[in-house]
Amino acid sequence: MPLSELDQPLGRKRRARPRLPVGRWLSLGLAGTLLLIFAALTLYAGLRRDPDGGEPIATAAIRERAPAPEIAAAIPQSGRMEESHGPASARQLETESGVTVVRPGSDAPGAIVITVPDDGAVRLAAAPDKRLIERTRHGYLPKVGPDGATPAQVYARPLGPAPATKPAGRIAIMVGGLGISQSSTSEAIARLPGAVSLAFAPYGADLEKTAARARAEGHEVFLQVPMEPFDYPDNDPGPHTLLTGPKGADNLDRLQWAFGRFTGYVGIVNFLGGRLTADDAALTPLLREVAGRGLMVVDDGSSARSQLAPAATRAQIPALKADLALDGAPRADAIDKELQRLETLARENGVAVATASALPVTIERITRWARTLEAKGLVIVPVSAARGFRNPSSTGSLR
Repeated sequence: MPLSELDQPLGRKRRARPRLPVGRWLSLGLAGTLLLIFAALTLYAGLRRDPDGGEPIATAAIRERAPAPEIAAAIPQSGRMEESHGPASARQLETESGVTVVRPGSDAPGAIVITVPDDGAVRLAAAPDKRLIERTRHGYLPKVGPDGATPAQVYARPLGPAPATKPAGRIAIMVGGLGISQSSTSEAIARLPGAVSLAFAPYGADLEKTAARARAEGHEVFLQVPMEPFDYPDNDPGPHTLLTGPKGADNLDRLQWAFGRFTGYVGIVNFLGGRLTADDAALTPLLREVAGRGLMVVDDGSSARSQLAPAATRAQIPALKADLALDGAPRADAIDKELQRLETLARENGVAVATASALPVTIERITRWARTLEAKGLVIVPVSAARGFRNPSSTGSLR
């Protein structure tokens, strides 16, 4: 007869019968099974190495297309597509289509390189052109080539294909102040239409690389040269500013320093300079240097008393003066109003030229406005070409 708790010896407890942890084993077994399944799937996916894993896949049939009648007629009977699939027929088609294929064993072993014909996009000449530079203590400076070629001619953006219909007017815009702020410079290069010309201040870092990026995007580039304003030195354009009077004895050296900051520019444009551009005595030696280097001159129109453009023209330098500044008041509504004025001038005179600064609001308003021009019958042209439309006798050749 089993003892009750009252009958057990003092200090001893009844040993409990051990219980089997069945629930826990079941849980562990289920988790282990899931882990094994996951590991198996992972191993399978890794060993399979599906190159298209996770990507949309489309299957397309490749069929042989018969050559056009004019191409078929030009292919010898022995090389017709329906009679031969060999190199003779393929090369004939390549020749007729303008596509060049370099096959394995040629200049590109183990690869097939296809050169696609020109798509009609406007491309600028490579810079620097070795004919148009000379090495100096200030770096590479522009010069007239031995064949008479000039930077103003070679580095200008081509006009590209003529419009199907005659435009109601042409508009040229130069956006300056680039190279100082990296963000504003990148925005201007990326967002503005390629036909908009860009002017770089000489004080920025990596100007050679930045100007090359702008040209790669289709923008012709200009060099901004700091010149003495009326309120100098209270308003100081910066070091290497070109000055008037006795203070201008070192102007040529300062100008050459600016010339050497980067390459590939079409010409120069003044930065400030109300006092200097009104002084013929100060301008004459500077323009002689500019003429000898084959550059164009642009007056930004900021000073009514400026003689820069007419003095440059007398010195046989291709030159023009801007009609207005778009962002004298850097507000969206004010910029839009100036853009409307620019359209009116373009319709009345055939061509209109404006300058602007690389302010975020300016870039945004010009970019938005440019999308409306095609419907209005207006086109944007490079600043280098505007001179030719303004003065038809010059034919825009920049000579």
